[in-house]
Amino acid sequence: MQVIKVEDAVGAVLCHDITRIVPGEFKGCAFKKGHVITESDIPELLKLGKEHVYVWEMKNGEIHEDEAALRLARAVQGQGLELTEPSEGKINLIARYDGMCTIDENLLVQINMLEDIVVATRNHSRPIKKGDIVAGVRIIPLVTQGEKLDEVEKIAREGEVISVLPFHSYKVGIVTTGSEVYHGRIKDKFGPVVKKKVEAYGCEVIEQKIVPDDAQQIAQAIQNLIEKGAELILTTGGMSVDPDDVTPSGVRNTGAEIVTYGAPVLPGAMMLVAYLGDIPILGLPGCVMYYKTTIFDLVLPPVLAGQRITRPMIARLGMGGLCLHCDVCRYPSCSFGSGA
Repeated sequence: MQVIKVEDAVGAVLCHDITRIVPGEFKGCAFKKGHVITESDIPELLKLGKEHVYVWEMKNGEIHEDEAALRLARAVQGQGLELTEPSEGKINLIARYDGMCTIDENLLVQINMLEDIVVATRNHSRPIKKGDIVAGVRIIPLVTQGEKLDEVEKIAREGEVISVLPFHSYKVGIVTTGSEVYHGRIKDKFGPVVKKKVEAYGCEVIEQKIVPDDAQQIAQAIQNLIEKGAELILTTGGMSVDPDDVTPSGVRNTGAEIVTYGAPVLPGAMMLVAYLGDIPILGLPGCVMYYKTTIFDLVLPPVLAGQRITRPMIARLGMGGLCLHCDVCRYPSCSFGSGA
């Protein structure tokens, strides 16, 4: 720090807050620590009785926290994000539209390993709304070396560190299996639950077919829905290991590639993920019908964001894959599926 005359302080960085007091009307901060003094600030500082100020002596190669935050934010900013103005050295990255938050964990860790650098984000693969804060960035000290930000920018050029992938409005076909539903012995309660979930993302259910526990009829129903324009197939029922539950066999009979039958998530262990060409087929376990949040809520966002689900993606769900069934469900603002 050094003490200099106010008239000589243009471009210098304040090392302390300066308070304004108007008796009976106002008492608060007129200039915050870290503020870069401008020409127009000089008369205001003099009115506050400040003829001298404590400032940070900026050396060659040093970057003030506001400028550093801006460089840092621009480096990690991917698609679907906009920046707030710097405030006390921090900048937030805000979602420009509804979509899925995506974080390149490897790049994020590399950046946060650098001294002075802070990039804090939401969890990867979470659905977010337009206007949500996705990340916040800042540096720790009031100033940092420009070479550290050069290194951040170098790392960030390897890929999008933080981004928001927009959701696609898919045409959805539902295949409900179960002889008890097919013959009208019980009413289908699974379809309405699934329909509500996908419609919340802007998707359209073009048709729901109800078929008995017959692998060939299940396969035919899936093929028929695809011929009618379905871009995503959801099957409900028949996903357990009981002999009569043949939905996985029906999916295989279409010629689809089975990515996984089973997932390290509770509730949702009996989930099936398959692809017939580029069309995803999700076999939903019974828990989706009666639990508010399940593996379906973890897998659906990346599918609608255009990502192809892989077995490693499903395996990673095991970290945080245990739902705690809170009295008030706060998903996606909770730990469930945080390992994704």
